[in-house]
Amino acid sequence: MVQDSEQQTPSVAPATPARTLLPSIVPAVAVGVISSLLLIGVEAAAEQLQDVLWQTVPDALGVGRYSVAWMFAVLFATGVAVGLVVWKVPGHAGPDPATIGLDAPVLPPVVLPGLLLATALMLAGGPSLGPENPVITVNVGLAAWLGARALPRAPGRIWPVLAEAATIGALFGTPVAAALVISEALAGRAMRGPLWDNVFAPLIAAATGALTVSFLDRPTFDLGLPSFGRPGWGDLAAAVVVASVGALLALCAVYAFPFVHGAFRQLRHPMLMLPAGGIVLGCLAAWGGHLTLFKGLDETATLAHDPDGWSAGEFAVMTVVKLAALLVAASCGFRGGRIFPAVFAGTALGLCAHALVSGVHPSVGVSAGVLGALLAITRQGWISLFVAAVLVSEPGIVTLLCVASLPAWLLVTGRPHMQLRPDGTPVR
Repeated sequence: MVQDSEQQTPSVAPATPARTLLPSIVPAVAVGVISSLLLIGVEAAAEQLQDVLWQTVPDALGVGRYSVAWMFAVLFATGVAVGLVVWKVPGHAGPDPATIGLDAPVLPPVVLPGLLLATALMLAGGPSLGPENPVITVNVGLAAWLGARALPRAPGRIWPVLAEAATIGALFGTPVAAALVISEALAGRAMRGPLWDNVFAPLIAAATGALTVSFLDRPTFDLGLPSFGRPGWGDLAAAVVVASVGALLALCAVYAFPFVHGAFRQLRHPMLMLPAGGIVLGCLAAWGGHLTLFKGLDETATLAHDPDGWSAGEFAVMTVVKLAALLVAASCGFRGGRIFPAVFAGTALGLCAHALVSGVHPSVGVSAGVLGALLAITRQGWISLFVAAVLVSEPGIVTLLCVASLPAWLLVTGRPHMQLRPDGTPVR
């Protein structure tokens, strides 16, 4: 009997000795600092150029900063500028951005400067994409190149993991986001030792990246929405409905992605695809207004600071336009990520629900809308829950979001998400 019970005891992977983990601290800290500084540098350069394009130049010319003509001109010019980088700069700014997610490939060093330049131009010019995918890709390539020279005996696979974790920690100002993404990625892989042994070095890199950004930039995702106190059954029902609607709307963009991407690919040349994308984005901006431009984080805060400042129809238009702008920008070749524009779309949807039904609290509507949109676009449950929760910073919202994520997940699971394979077919 004793022998049988011993045979039935599940085997547990042995823990990694501390002396094996300790040498990873210094490389993880170094990657964390470098990755966060590169992110800060790209965003700072883009902000300076954005001020020139959208304030200094139109003021000097005597035209409206966000007049329809000026939005068309800048978005078209941004398409031309990024198209020139993709066409002429060595490395062509990397592979098709529609094929890249948060799990970035290791690119050769010659590609990285062009990718950084294309990203900065995109962020400044107004297309609806965020910095996350290209900055992670640059940091992964840089870490792999520098790591192989500094510590040639270290396993090559460790550098991309450290760079991804560091960049995600820097983007969201906390290592928790990176821990959730890494844990979700490891769930489908065979691991040596316990989970915390595997995330030890990446968590150090993420924490270092987050601390570096916090010291230098002090980022916050809290939108300052009104407190809703103790959640009730009405709040739960609202969260379930809004999250499900957000997932369905975002799925429309996801299903359209390969077709819109294929249409732009028919143009065959970046100097045709990207300027054409800029023209379409100009049309969308003329419809949705200047708040639907850019990656969307500052514009999301603008909406949240005045939840009753727009009508339900205006919020609905901004939701649809932002999703369409995200779809076009990601399809025509602009280098950028999909998370931050999805946050804006989810916020506009949540505030639309509040404007339609006054009983829907703005905090509940916004967090649930963001949750649904991110679940459909990223297909990453933990990061979707995390982003939706930190926007509100209310302890009671977490329970509502956990419940609301379940029907929303049933809508999106097994379906494609907003990323394509090199042959143009959707990733599931």
